[in-house]
Amino acid sequence: MENSMPSPSRRTKMVFAGALAVALGTTALTPVLLHAESQPGTAAAQPNTAVALPRPAGPDFADLAARVGPAVVRVSVTGHGPVQGVADLPPELRGTPFERFFQQRMQGAKPRRTMGQGSGFIIDPSGYVVTNNHVVGEADSVKVELADGRDLPAKVVGTDPKTDIALLKIEAGANLPTVTFGDSDHVRVGEWVLAMGNPFGLGGTATAGIVSARGRQIGAGPYDDFIQTDAPINPGNSGGPLFNTAGEVVGVNAAIFSPSGGNIGIGFAVPSDLAQSVVAQLRQNGRVERGWLGVSMQKLDPDLAAALSIKESKGALIGGVERDSPAAKAGVQPGDVVTAVGERSVAIPRDLAEAVAAVKPGGTVTLHLLRDGKAVQQQVTLAQAPDAREARAAGEEGQDRPNLGLALAPNQRGEGAVVAEVRPDSVAANQGLQPGDVILRAGDRMVKGPRDVAEAVGAARKDGKAAIALQIEREGGRAFLALPLKAG
Repeated sequence: MENSMPSPSRRTKMVFAGALAVALGTTALTPVLLHAESQPGTAAAQPNTAVALPRPAGPDFADLAARVGPAVVRVSVTGHGPVQGVADLPPELRGTPFERFFQQRMQGAKPRRTMGQGSGFIIDPSGYVVTNNHVVGEADSVKVELADGRDLPAKVVGTDPKTDIALLKIEAGANLPTVTFGDSDHVRVGEWVLAMGNPFGLGGTATAGIVSARGRQIGAGPYDDFIQTDAPINPGNSGGPLFNTAGEVVGVNAAIFSPSGGNIGIGFAVPSDLAQSVVAQLRQNGRVERGWLGVSMQKLDPDLAAALSIKESKGALIGGVERDSPAAKAGVQPGDVVTAVGERSVAIPRDLAEAVAAVKPGGTVTLHLLRDGKAVQQQVTLAQAPDAREARAAGEEGQDRPNLGLALAPNQRGEGAVVAEVRPDSVAANQGLQPGDVILRAGDRMVKGPRDVAEAVGAARKDGKAAIALQIEREGGRAFLALPLKAG
């Protein structure tokens, strides 16, 4: 192959273009050289002193990152994913003999083993670590890698899907570096923040930006109140801390908005005030107890306000009231507008949800209502919110114990707890439990709901029992089975 050589004129242009590129590429990086004034008839003086350009004004997070970095950790999880199903068949093969063949091949297939990573931070020298629920919620095992490289097994103390917060515990044999929560109520739009974590599994990374908005609702749950930031946050940052310039955690990084899957400058963090209260309950009880009112709500707009004879479009409009709920028992009606809970005003539905959640089950609140344009007060005694996954692992206290693989739901037809889900390759599956089974008795106690099963399993474990007896009802027949509580 012949080598083509540029013409002389082209070479000249290339030389000048290259010189210009070098000049543009290096001007801002080289020091300014000061020259002495040249006197007539004398040679120009040689440059003597090099003076660096002044640094642009802006924050320097180096000291902050060095101080808080040792308390930021990597969280690694392993679990089981669903096996390939009929939904994975090409559409043209569905409804053909190949579909039946595919189903037969899938019977008995073991679920896929999955792995994931996220971030977290240590809040107590004894080893309590905060992360996101979606990082560890369905994991079989969890490990925490410290900033010094140690890789330690972690126990899940508790999770709260509604706020996407989880609490882990590790045993390091000595006190660990920690960070503290700050006051997210005082976070202002425009102030600098530092995000730290494990993006894309790369390890400890620090990124900076500003708070770009507050009080964001993104449809993640009933208590959406996110801090929005343009500090680069990517997959793997979940559960990591968002620091203010004082080195306090003002948010727990939880989500990003990204059509491409990577950072585009819109990230969301759970405010520290909300996270801190959830963590305190998880640490004390292993779960979060919230009052339950039993209503559906919607925002009140000017048209609805006018139709309901209400002067201002503020408050939470009650769209529906669940049967036998605390609201129903207290006489709350669809069409009522809640304007306050006790002394706490309600401007939007989220205000009502937060006010009710702040009261423990059994507590009484005063609802200030507008009904047909008239002010009404209603006393309501709140209850525990029904939760179909209340006993997801049947009392599992941590990942150092075998996951029983059960999801339980209240029995709408009577007493007992309905088996809503049995994870393949779990202890429950191995013992023959099936979705639709009703657990009537667990150990020495009758079962009225999922929590009774969880408490019975917890008591049996505390007593050191290897298994617990469950009375099961299936298709009208009843029988007992022993559910192992210990590995091996």
